[in-house]
Amino acid sequence: MEQGKYSVGLDIGTTKIVAIIGKENEYGKIEILGIGKSKSLGVHRGVVNNITQTIQSIQQAVEQAETNSGLKIGSVVVGIAGQHIRSLQHSDYITRVNSEKVIDDDDLDLLCNQVYKLIMLPGEEIIHVLPQEYKVDGQAEIKEPIGMYGGRLEANFHVVVGQVSSIRNVGRCIKSAGLDLGGITLEPLASADAVLSQEEKEAGVALIDIGGGTTDLAIFKDGIIRHTAVIPFGGNVITEDIKEGCSIIEKQAELLKIKFGSAWPGENKDNEIVSIPGLRGREPKEITLKNLSKIIHARVVEIIEQVYVEIKNYGHDDQKKKLIAGIVLTGGGSQLKHLKQLVEYITGMDTRIGYPNEHLAGDSDEEIASPLYATAVGLLMNALKDKAKQEAIEKEEQELVKEEEKIANSPLQEEEPEEVRKPTVQKPRKSIFDKWSDKLKDFLDNAE
Repeated sequence: MEQGKYSVGLDIGTTKIVAIIGKENEYGKIEILGIGKSKSLGVHRGVVNNITQTIQSIQQAVEQAETNSGLKIGSVVVGIAGQHIRSLQHSDYITRVNSEKVIDDDDLDLLCNQVYKLIMLPGEEIIHVLPQEYKVDGQAEIKEPIGMYGGRLEANFHVVVGQVSSIRNVGRCIKSAGLDLGGITLEPLASADAVLSQEEKEAGVALIDIGGGTTDLAIFKDGIIRHTAVIPFGGNVITEDIKEGCSIIEKQAELLKIKFGSAWPGENKDNEIVSIPGLRGREPKEITLKNLSKIIHARVVEIIEQVYVEIKNYGHDDQKKKLIAGIVLTGGGSQLKHLKQLVEYITGMDTRIGYPNEHLAGDSDEEIASPLYATAVGLLMNALKDKAKQEAIEKEEQELVKEEEKIANSPLQEEEPEEVRKPTVQKPRKSIFDKWSDKLKDFLDNAE
């Protein structure tokens, strides 16, 4: 298959690294061509802390995906997360020189670029500027101001900030693994693309992505991203608690959590016991399932309560900001038994588990439709979207060249007015995030 027909999403997580290759079929669904998974060794709470190990893990996942699909991976779209990511709300405005002209893309770019100049803490950089609502001459709640008249253009922005060094380290790992960085996407946004419907985003929904090292939150209302947060706890902390509480090794603690773990202690009877083989020459350990679920419950409640604080910070109690579609849980941690019931009990909000199967072709492997792969599928969707955008630009440019050749060869060339002879092509406007991706790519190229 030609390189142009498929794209690759790369999810660099705390517990696993997933490379997923796919293409869009004729029905607009995603056909998975290959998947590779490796244990993530150099990442802690979403942040790279060992470059060499991370490069090896990425190469392992990529090689597996290539073998699986028989295709060659060149460029990847990668996700960023980690406890260094934070978000803030900001309002800004510009005064237009000529209010008799309609508002166009250039005005929106000027306003967004102004937000870029905000002074951040040392070592931090703005990586995402997401306009929410606009105001034109004081008229509020405008979603699309292009084509309107007005002198003063204002907007509320959702600004996502991250640690420059952490993001550059991810870029360095990609490059050193022999891959091109096709683009960067914030992981909670990628997961949201994979598991949320447009109706849920309109009604108001909180997406909670429980990973190994972090729990990501993304809140949508009226189809717009309203709030993002990263809680520096995930499934690994629960495993750690089981390990300490039951005095067993990590591997056994992880297996116990997956096989017998429950977030609701009332489910287990006192006489339900599981026996763990002892270390060399030692007696096996007997652990009651009630005790196990008490340990899990305590930590899960802590994580959910922290997430709920963030949902309240957004203003969920306000009737206008109410999240009608409730909560969607995804990520590997969402597979914990009875977690849905516990989240409903703590928050009082409707809850469902989010599976990324809505966008996948019907014959996809069941394993890929697991919440575990929500971020990877979202990243692949972004990669395919970027490729389609790029192809549209190239197609328009080719048509422009043909048009110019046609005009150049025309016998009436001398009499043609200037504007007819030089048609221009309207390129799609680059998002702020695309520009930031380009900036990071330039930095990595110059660092060679």
